Amino acid sequence: MAMKEGSMTYQVPILSPTNYLVWAVKAKAIMDAHGIWETVESRTLGEEPNVKKRKQALAFLFQAIPEDMVLQMASYTDPKQVWDGLKTRYLGVDRVRTARVATLKRELEGLRMKEDETVDDFVTKLSGLASKAMSLGYELEEADLVKRLLDSMPKSFLQIVASIEQCFELDSMLFDEAIGRLKAYEERIKGIEKTESVQGGLLLASGENSNICKQCRNGGSNGDDFGNGRGRGRGSGKIRDGNGRSQKDKSHIKCYKCGEFGHYSNECSKWERQETNLIEDESTFF
Repeated sequence: MAMKEGSMTYQVPILSPTNYLVWAVKAKAIMDAHGIWETVESRTLGEEPNVKKRKQALAFLFQAIPEDMVLQMASYTDPKQVWDGLKTRYLGVDRVRTARVATLKRELEGLRMKEDETVDDFVTKLSGLASKAMSLGYELEEADLVKRLLDSMPKSFLQIVASIEQCFELDSMLFDEAIGRLKAYEERIKGIEKTESVQGGLLLASGENSNICKQCRNGGSNGDDFGNGRGRGRGSGKIRDGNGRSQKDKSHIKCYKCGEFGHYSNECSKWERQETNLIEDESTFF
């Protein structure tokens, strides 16, 4: 639907359950351009508007509202009655609207982003509350949204928040710009965490392999059955004495003096006894 004024054509905005504030701004501008807004705005008591303009304003409003509302307001003959009725329905009476605004302001002040939450998810929550507050007439400027966003960041974002506050003028920063900088930082953190996770897995695997090799070199879990990574060989085995001290296993060692196993020739007790007996015999003979 459109209305023509000279050479310009105005699209009639349609009211919906969620666009009242925007609709009201558009409807007022179009009606003012057509010279019929004076039939809606406050006027002196007893002053009657132009009948033709009043009918035009009433027709415009009936075109711009849903059909079910047209039936509810069909008895109204004054466009001001229609306008005020819509305002009361969508914004509520002043006392109720003030209470709702106060509740939304508290929710905005207490809103905090969780550590496991993404920037996109949190911005959706923040924007939703801000839209509800603005629909009730609470003016929330771009700078207020930027500051609220930065103040709501978790500890992991403190570094980027401090950088933004020091390097940029928050009063002139756009809300979308602040979101973009936070998302870029978030993506960088995720990339670093992913890299560290991969490197940690490689180090863990390397450590496990080094432990296996170390055990082989040290002789397994107890170090008694193998020596220096080799099996039981000549002079390589070890046993423990009664005091728990490690000693070489000499069970395979053969003494070339007495011909028995279990000791070296310089440790041969039989050979020493034979030498002693021989010396004693020689002393007796002489």
